[in-house]
Amino acid sequence: MRGRGLRQGAAALAAALALMLAGGAWAQTSDLVVRSELRVCADPANLPFSNDKGEGFENKLADLLGKALNVPVTYFWFPQATGFIRNTLGAKACDIVMGYAQGDELVLNTNHYYASAYALITRADSELASVETLSDPRLQGKKIGVVAGTPPATNLAINGLMGNVRPFQLMVDRRFFSPARDMVSQIASKELDAGILWGPIGGYYAKQSSEPLKVTPLMKETQGPHMAFRITMGVRQSDGEWKRQLNRLIREHQSEINAILQSYGVPLVETD
Repeated sequence: MRGRGLRQGAAALAAALALMLAGGAWAQTSDLVVRSELRVCADPANLPFSNDKGEGFENKLADLLGKALNVPVTYFWFPQATGFIRNTLGAKACDIVMGYAQGDELVLNTNHYYASAYALITRADSELASVETLSDPRLQGKKIGVVAGTPPATNLAINGLMGNVRPFQLMVDRRFFSPARDMVSQIASKELDAGILWGPIGGYYAKQSSEPLKVTPLMKETQGPHMAFRITMGVRQSDGEWKRQLNRLIREHQSEINAILQSYGVPLVETD
């Protein structure tokens, strides 16, 4: 009986060990990305980044990744507002956010695939077209547009320029309103002398303008908040292997990524 009990105990131990090993192997490989589709979290009305017609540059970047992975691209749509990550990645409704600022702890960031900066937008024939910093005295007394609550507003205040600033709303329903497009239109029509927008947004709408416009990244600011940011792809904190696979794809396709960004007028900058 004792021998039989030992054999049964050994068999049970072996089975338990096999289960532990299997569980360990699953833990190691559960986030390996063997996907049947690329499930993207995106805003359905947020050009130039994304929309539900596939017209944004993040849509094009998703297509590039889908082709590289040989899988179709599908979307889970949610407005880019408070709760976006919680209701998309966090709810496991999708697996990647195509554009996210480096360093935000809500997501696990890939390596950055581009860097851009807030930019001063002027008419190409304006005396302000050569301005590179908000401390330039030529900006004094000029009508300048800025999106309320964004970093450049602080720099405008530091330089005593708020007296003639025209604020534009940050949080709007972009299905119906586009403050950035309106600002650029007012610069082109001379209602504004200049405006400041996040580079990818400003560059996109400036590129569409029938009036030649100049887009100058604010890379020489010495006061106030940083104007330049690195942009990554965002995944869940637990998806380390997926992040590593995306890093490899970014590295292998960087020239194609740059070409897409530049076709949308995104000002690309170098950051230290």
